[in-house]
Amino acid sequence: MHEHRQVLAAMSALPRRDFLPADVRGQAQLDEPLPIGHGATNSQPWTVQFMLELLHVHPGDKILDVGSGSGWTTALLAHLTGHTGAVVGVELEPELVAMGRANLPKHLSWAHIEQADPHTLGVPRGEPFNRILVSADAGDIPMELEEQLSVGGRMVVPAAGVMWVVDREHHGLHREPVTGYRFNFVPLQHASLPN
Repeated sequence: MHEHRQVLAAMSALPRRDFLPADVRGQAQLDEPLPIGHGATNSQPWTVQFMLELLHVHPGDKILDVGSGSGWTTALLAHLTGHTGAVVGVELEPELVAMGRANLPKHLSWAHIEQADPHTLGVPRGEPFNRILVSADAGDIPMELEEQLSVGGRMVVPAAGVMWVVDREHHGLHREPVTGYRFNFVPLQHASLPN
């Protein structure tokens, strides 16, 4: 219940329309994905809320946002971590990197968006992440991202239309599908994944 309230507060503080291209801003209230250009979409609000509630973000978390798109999820994650957190959004398409950076509110200074390396999934350098959100369908759960989770860390990722929660525990990984739902995400474009 706590996650539900926190996520709704974040979505209220950072309205979706502020992260959409001008030509689709009038549709911001629709509960459906909206095109943001370059084959990408801004995810359906219900889906974003669902994934963020599954992620269980805590203040101070270090978070990786894979497929940051228009910057909305990166901003929402930064709101949830608070200023003691750190959020890194990664996006492959340079125009979307520029859009996401322009959309990211300046007061969320602990969040930034990077140009993704087409040969590397995530940001494997440096400390592992407490939370990883993936907003594109990888087909399979990406092992490269699992390796970037800290012990006690959690990743929420769609794979082949099913949402998965992956928890890294001391003795290994626990992967749990969320049953009863099907999800349609754009494919995760990455050089080491079959297209």
